[in-house]
Amino acid sequence: MALSPLSMDNDLTDVSAADTSITEPLPLKTYALDFAGGNIGGMVDGQEAIQQAVIKAIATARYRFPIYDFDYGSELDDLIGQGAPLSVLQTEVPRAITEALIYDDRISGVHTFSISKEADALYVSFFC
Repeated sequence: MALSPLSMDNDLTDVSAADTSITEPLPLKTYALDFAGGNIGGMVDGQEAIQQAVIKAIATARYRFPIYDFDYGSELDDLIGQGAPLSVLQTEVPRAITEALIYDDRISGVHTFSISKEADALYVSFFC
């Protein structure tokens, strides 16, 4: 195959739509994070790596750290301490979490939110 635009070679390989390996996300090995203890060590992959990425994306405040682009993190920090009624939280929390996770190509959707409030604590569960 010629590398010059002046000479055309008809021996170009056609990538067919049947080759799905191009669109499938690759396994991602990453460092294991111990969120409770604040330690880093070992490696994780697969489901455990995705769970770790979800926790990290939600816990990281968007727009606050120059190391991350504006697509990374969540805006949940903006809701903390605002005294918003539960009806507002039931709308804004799913939006903020969904927007934090949609940029990860391993996550196809975020759904089935359950939100409850007890005193000053907000409990959120969801599936992705």
